[in-house]
Amino acid sequence: KMKDGFYTAEMSDYSHGWKEYLCIMVKDGIIVYAEFNAKNQSGYIKAWDNAYMQNMLHVTGTYPNEYTRYYAGQLLAGQGNGEYDAIAGASSSFGSFGKLAEAVLEQARLGDSAIVVVDAH
Repeated sequence: KMKDGFYTAEMSDYSHGWKEYLCIMVKDGIIVYAEFNAKNQSGYIKAWDNAYMQNMLHVTGTYPNEYTRYYAGQLLAGQGNGEYDAIAGASSSFGSFGKLAEAVLEQARLGDSAIVVVDAH
């Protein structure tokens, strides 16, 4: 059972200039909010970067604002059951998401609101 509160996990390193993170909010033992995204060193959010979106969309067929919401939506729908589907073109972020989800769910079970840092390797 998860304890109520806000929980955050982030990757230990920047990948191509971005550090991925996952935040959840638990209320009455249920995940009611999930945000998966990435930020650069100045704190700018990857999903807000329209130039990045256009480039990635043309190369891979997806983009950060699509796949980050898709992955977070799966976490909400499954309440952390560990069953997630990858989006083609966003497999690296999918791997990070799985690691971040595992870490943030453990924090929620412990009731530990400290940011947990997840090793990329």
